[in-house]
Amino acid sequence: MKSTTPIIILTFIISLIFIADFFLPGLSLDGIVTEINNGGVIIAAFAMGLAAVNLTRIHVRRVMNKRSGYFNSILLLIGLFYMLIVGLSMGATAPAYEFGFDNIYTPLGATMYASLAFWIASAAYRAFIARSVEAGILLISATIVLLGKAPVGVIIWSQFPALGKWIMNVPNAAAMRGIMIGAAIGAIAMGIRIMVGIERGYLGSSDQ
Repeated sequence: MKSTTPIIILTFIISLIFIADFFLPGLSLDGIVTEINNGGVIIAAFAMGLAAVNLTRIHVRRVMNKRSGYFNSILLLIGLFYMLIVGLSMGATAPAYEFGFDNIYTPLGATMYASLAFWIASAAYRAFIARSVEAGILLISATIVLLGKAPVGVIIWSQFPALGKWIMNVPNAAAMRGIMIGAAIGAIAMGIRIMVGIERGYLGSSDQ
């Protein structure tokens, strides 16, 4: 506990500065907040550098031991060092860097998001199985919304679009606001726990 006490105190002081700057703008704490943010950016940059070193170490070891999927590790290392070397030596506006971004990073991101569609479809299939009253309401509501968005819905019944719009604007909006309010209350509670030192997970400590 003694080793983490200074960090907890520093976290409490910085949190108070940010809270005071937001709720009491007359204190003119913008300069202090800017310096703290700049320090956070620098620390984050070093953390990303350490993460890159650790990622390299793990995948180099996997390639050397020829573990399962090591070919993917080779591709990852090639892409990582290509973007790193080109970015540091030529800059982010160089054609070689733009080539890597447009032909490596962007297609990989598009592939990841495209694969999410299959996971969403699978989750929707499991969620729409009417095993309870709530699941049945969800199934009926989702069916009405889908028919309201699809052209075939208007052919079946002209009121499907209006009914689907009402479901999205009234029950769905109310549920989303409840979720957001609950998340905000949870975030405030977690922030207070971190400020007063009750929650110390960010320090990597298991002693709560």
